[in-house]
Amino acid sequence: MKRTWTIIGVSDVAGSFKWYHSLFGQPETPPGHHDFGQILDTDGTVLLCLHQWGAHEHPSLMSPDEASPGNGLLLFFRVDHFDMALKRARALVARFEEEPHMNPNTQTQEFSLRDPDGYYVAISALPAPQRKKPARRRPNKRLRPAKAGGQIRKSREKPPRLRG
Repeated sequence: MKRTWTIIGVSDVAGSFKWYHSLFGQPETPPGHHDFGQILDTDGTVLLCLHQWGAHEHPSLMSPDEASPGNGLLLFFRVDHFDMALKRARALVARFEEEPHMNPNTQTQEFSLRDPDGYYVAISALPAPQRKKPARRRPNKRLRPAKAGGQIRKSREKPPRLRG
């Protein structure tokens, strides 16, 4: 499996790190470095990387003055506990970009807000587990009548003539 590491430029790595941990309901921990941090899922999967603007001279992360933070980027996260994420999000921002609603494309609840650097963040509920259709029962071959003499006569065939 290949995974992407989305890296966004932020003005305050520690502050953004705390903000995202609060949004996702994760224990508060410090970032790995003063200029870089990874938000990880409980299984260690990288959810988002936060990179200090101007650190390490990456051309696209030099300054937020070159372009609006998040221009052309939508951070879209699916969460296990939508209602709890909604409550945590309301404590983080004064207003949402989009109030909770049913997304007609995903058929799940979602809302949107802006992070401290102005990135657009959408939070979506994981879809309800799909109910599997009942398995189609296969006929039990052992219950079928056995073939007579290894052959079955078709109804269109003429009965064999007996010679006397």
